[in-house]
Amino acid sequence: MTRAQGLFPWVICGADFDNGSAFMNDVVVPWCRAQKIEVTRSRAYKKNDQAFVEQKNGAVVRRLVGYGRFDGVETARVMARLYAAARLLVNFFQPSFKLKEKRREGAKIIKRYHPPATPYERALGHPKLPSAVKRRLRQTYRTLDPIQLLATIRTAQEELGERIGKRGLAKVPTVSPADPLSFARSLGTAAKTAEVRGTHRRPKRRYKKRIRMPSKLDPHLAIIENWLAVEPQLTALAIVGRLATIDPSMFSDKQHSIVQRLLRSLRRKVAETAIVSMPVDEIRPEAVDGAACDEHSAPPTASPPSWPRLETGLGQFVDLHPG
Repeated sequence: MTRAQGLFPWVICGADFDNGSAFMNDVVVPWCRAQKIEVTRSRAYKKNDQAFVEQKNGAVVRRLVGYGRFDGVETARVMARLYAAARLLVNFFQPSFKLKEKRREGAKIIKRYHPPATPYERALGHPKLPSAVKRRLRQTYRTLDPIQLLATIRTAQEELGERIGKRGLAKVPTVSPADPLSFARSLGTAAKTAEVRGTHRRPKRRYKKRIRMPSKLDPHLAIIENWLAVEPQLTALAIVGRLATIDPSMFSDKQHSIVQRLLRSLRRKVAETAIVSMPVDEIRPEAVDGAACDEHSAPPTASPPSWPRLETGLGQFVDLHPG
């Protein structure tokens, strides 16, 4: 805050914060009161109270650093270097519109703007700004090179792009600063070829398909299928007990769940195969004659249908009926 107070070309008389703890805390508020700075805050859940500041989140901040997550002291130093160059470039070389008036004519809103100007030009044109401050701003402006500032910003962005997602876990090589002359020559080419900055969002990568890990039941799969062919009613506990007699070091009651999953998959496959291979004529029941209403009913001319039952071969039966 002390450094920021020295960078402003005017005296800070008041500070208006939101309700976040970054500024509304026991350090910033007492410091502001000690410096005779009036402290106010916006209303809760009313972000338009900070409209002039909130608009810079997209126009300046997100365009510079993107939406990546950064971590580490070195990353903070790179961001400080980026913001230092961006502050001079935005305030001295980027013109912007300011609303002059707004009026409504029926359902139509008409807006009029001042001619576009940089914050530096607006500060020089302000009548209440001291001449000493204006002189200092002119001296600072003469020492600046917009190409050099833009090259510094691009270099910092490239270094930040290398740090996205690493969060300080791996060392990132320092990007060497670009030569202003070669950088200026590449601006036209970069604009034509759609320059992609290092802080732009990365495309989401699709997750790889889950690879089935080998199971300890794989060597005994043929034996389990033979047991089920002879005794379809075998349960998972019975199979685990038989496997424990074969290899006590590998199988116990803890493997009950994986045997259950294996049985479920085997029986599902057998049921699907049996239903698909079943002839359609055997699935359809015989037609039944007769009529029924609320007051009387006619006896059927044929015996009631008996729905066929299909044995899957693994101790399960499936009732086959239409609908």
